[in-house]
Amino acid sequence: MDLPEFDDEGLLPPGDYTLSLAGLKASMLVTGPRRGRRSGRAQWDAPWRAALVDNLAIMVGHLWQVGVTEVYIDGSFVEDKCHPNDIDGYFHCDLDRLASGDLERDLNALDPRMAWAWDPTMRRAYRGYPKRQLPMWHAYRVELYPHVGQLSGIRDRYGQELEFPSAFRLSRRNDAPKGIIKLEGP
Repeated sequence: MDLPEFDDEGLLPPGDYTLSLAGLKASMLVTGPRRGRRSGRAQWDAPWRAALVDNLAIMVGHLWQVGVTEVYIDGSFVEDKCHPNDIDGYFHCDLDRLASGDLERDLNALDPRMAWAWDPTMRRAYRGYPKRQLPMWHAYRVELYPHVGQLSGIRDRYGQELEFPSAFRLSRRNDAPKGIIKLEGP
């Protein structure tokens, strides 16, 4: 699937865009937009973006191996930003499997870095960043959150807390609607 160009706000136009990992790596989100409002193609950090997708592929591979198939990515990675800090995303999973700790255990059994954790007490500081980061961010510069219908901690301009599907389809800068990438399953 070809992605549309970024809009005048530097956002992927609203919608869900399905891409394989290979399609994502070949897309303008890695190679650079044909035209850009804020970021010129010369400054676009394609090698960094490709490395982020390689890291994402490792983590998504873990999810697929444990039976999780609905994975969405977002954040500044799907915006007209030359050098995004990371890739953010969420995935649908079973509440019982998440609450029991089985999902985290199964994912960490596959990951030599044991980076799968969502406990806020596991967050660690990283130089120059005001927000403490999860182990997966330190290991991969990717943060993928389980979604079971819970609220995300992200609020809209009216102060209402949103679920991941809604929160990830709004720009954090101005609450403008934006697109999201659904990764094509295995």
